[in-house]
Amino acid sequence: MSSDITDLIDRYCAVWNEPDPARREALLKSVWADGATYTDPRADTAGAGELLAHIAKIQAGRPGATIVRTSAIDHHHGIARFGWCLIEADGTPLPEGIDIAFLSPDGRRIERIIGFFGPMMPA
Repeated sequence: MSSDITDLIDRYCAVWNEPDPARREALLKSVWADGATYTDPRADTAGAGELLAHIAKIQAGRPGATIVRTSAIDHHHGIARFGWCLIEADGTPLPEGIDIAFLSPDGRRIERIIGFFGPMMPA
């Protein structure tokens, strides 16, 4: 099951890096549950169409940038978390983020992503 979740999350990350809109949509539909939501400090989307529009906006604002998973995937009870970093086209990394993914009961689709930008702050 762990390798299945890793594959699911890696395919999700690939969606953010796919420059071709049709291919990006096909990739997202392979991992995204109907009505799934995505929320981060700058976006709150519902459904594949809204997330695809958000990704297109991010890609337009940061041409050539890529999302890279930077951590192992920690998961339990249908919830997974992983670190990621956006790397600018010139190789400059931006501060890491973390995503929390809520998975479908069969573990084959993502039902919700909640993302945070930057490292955790010490208490």
